[in-house]
Amino acid sequence: MKIYFYALRKFDEFSFAREYAEKYGIEFDFTTDYPDEENYLLAKGADAISMTPCDMSAAMVERFASIGVKYILCRSIGYDHVDLAKARECGMRVSNVSYPPSGVANYAIMLAMMLQRRIVSILKRAELQDYSLKEKIGEDISFQTVGVIGTGKIGRTVIEHLSGFGCRILCYDPYQNEAVKKYARYVSLEELFEKSDVITLHTNATEENYHLLNREAFARMKDGVRIVNTARGKLIDTDALVEALESGKVGGAALDVLEKEDGLYYYNRIGDVIANRDMALLRSFPNVILSPHTAFYTTQAVGHMVEGCFEAADAFARGVRTEHEVKLPEA
Repeated sequence: MKIYFYALRKFDEFSFAREYAEKYGIEFDFTTDYPDEENYLLAKGADAISMTPCDMSAAMVERFASIGVKYILCRSIGYDHVDLAKARECGMRVSNVSYPPSGVANYAIMLAMMLQRRIVSILKRAELQDYSLKEKIGEDISFQTVGVIGTGKIGRTVIEHLSGFGCRILCYDPYQNEAVKKYARYVSLEELFEKSDVITLHTNATEENYHLLNREAFARMKDGVRIVNTARGKLIDTDALVEALESGKVGGAALDVLEKEDGLYYYNRIGDVIANRDMALLRSFPNVILSPHTAFYTTQAVGHMVEGCFEAADAFARGVRTEHEVKLPEA
């Protein structure tokens, strides 16, 4: 068994790859570049490829299948960047990874509190030696209602940790979890929109919830609602969000993910002209926080993500079940 890693970072992932290659007895090679129509040939002779979110369109999947790659190991929880229908057609298997949910959960709570306390504006003005109080007053989250959409591992952890702040917590998920009911109340999506001061997203991107937060959703929300997204950019209609920010319907947004972030994040773009108008527009708002898809980024998470690839490859090779295998769509 051999894994070829794309976009493997030498400064944090490589040491883990070397450790787990020895643990699982699996050979690996790597490049620091993302896969493309030329360097896909580097994976020739490998049984599996691993990558962080990037272009894994039908054409790319087909290229890898043509050189004998059988497994696609996503080094991320999300796998919506992979054309799963083409993977099934090519007879390939796909996996994702998991990592401790506390990293993303705590990051989301941090972003929510940064919005509520206007911390970005306060710090920027302090750099200019403006230590006045005018236009810096914030909101105490302990007296507010937080709506959590998605009560999987990360959403549940957000709810559990938020409970310590004393705020009222509402949540929505088609599949309710009994453990969550100790800290939060399940409500309809409509009620969550109408009653929440802060809404935080913790659900996968699917065809069903594409643009979950759209014009109609924003119209149902409280005036001045704050939005936090550390899940997937496709959950929010960016045009609708911009309109809601301009009108004041949305009082602030903290976005660790963007709808059109492919080819943008995880690169050093200092000095570049970035052809992403959504990002430029969002950055112009003083009440918007953009972070470059780093909510997951802890030492613990990176180790789990790298090991998850080796674990899945080992399971595939031995013909045993792994919880990380992604179910492919029916023909």
